[in-house]
Amino acid sequence: MSKTSVNKQAVIEQLRKSPIVQVTCEKTGVGRATYYRWRKDDPEFAEACDQALSEGSALINDMAESQLLSAIRDKNLTAIIFWLKHHHKTYETRVNVQGTIKHQAEALTEEQSELVERALQLAGLIENKENDDEQSSI
Repeated sequence: MSKTSVNKQAVIEQLRKSPIVQVTCEKTGVGRATYYRWRKDDPEFAEACDQALSEGSALINDMAESQLLSAIRDKNLTAIIFWLKHHHKTYETRVNVQGTIKHQAEALTEEQSELVERALQLAGLIENKENDDEQSSI
């Protein structure tokens, strides 16, 4: 197995433990530029890194949730409030938006219609009639 292969495997394993690229690069002795070059040049490595990052994030989430539950058991009011706001409908943060919308339909002027049509053509949202006419005559 080549040194590069060994280093790539070490990066993947480290990402599973700590899903932070900078930390992983420091711990494995692989430069960030090298890591991103490997990702670009090796789709299998990139896919394995993405999977490892996902697994590492799940691990950190589990640890954080465990710590949160421990804090709740220790009667930490901030932890209790956080849990309730994010896991109990009665305590979730609500935003109430009320208003009235008045809409009056006014016809566009011919110039405004042409501007809107040109903008839609430039955005590629509608076909350009002039180009269609020119191509049909060719």
